[in-house]
Amino acid sequence: MHRLMMVSAAFAVLLAGPVGAQTGNPAGNLPGTPQIAPGVPAPHQPNQQDRLFVDQASIGGMAEVELGKLVERKSQNTAVKDFARRMIQDHTKANNQLVSLAKQADTPLGSSLDAKHEGVRATLDKLDGHQFDLAYIDGQVQDHQKTAQLLEWEIGSGQDMSLKRFASETLPTVLHHLQMAQDLRAQLTAGGSQGVSAGANRSK
Repeated sequence: MHRLMMVSAAFAVLLAGPVGAQTGNPAGNLPGTPQIAPGVPAPHQPNQQDRLFVDQASIGGMAEVELGKLVERKSQNTAVKDFARRMIQDHTKANNQLVSLAKQADTPLGSSLDAKHEGVRATLDKLDGHQFDLAYIDGQVQDHQKTAQLLEWEIGSGQDMSLKRFASETLPTVLHHLQMAQDLRAQLTAGGSQGVSAGANRSK
């Protein structure tokens, strides 16, 4: 909980930075960071914001894949399972890219799910049917909102240009996922216990 409060506080302060900035942000660099010119860090020299981004993004991406696999096993709703498969596919690709970039920047990845996502998984394990589907999609709406915010924060506050580029390229996909989740939630809510029809919300 303390860690999540720290992350939220950091977002509140640093999201004020220019989201569309194309230059690095040397603020937050560790002492002794190699430089190619005064005040200009060498390539692949992450600042503290980059490190926090890699940690949080890797945990979030890991959660997307694990929860997607849980949905594949438990859900009986074709549309929800299609969405989950899309999350597994897209987030596995993004996770692999982030692993490579983190190695270049010598920045540690999150090694396991945090308490929040462990709690989500435990809750979903206890649910079935429509309740399971709706709880999963509710969580997906919330998580993709937070992920979009995290990516915008990295674009505006990060230093490592490769990580900033990754965030810029990933943001449209995450916003598309968010729209998909919101649409699917609306259909699940409108459909009541019957849920969404089998063909709804298939990826194009």
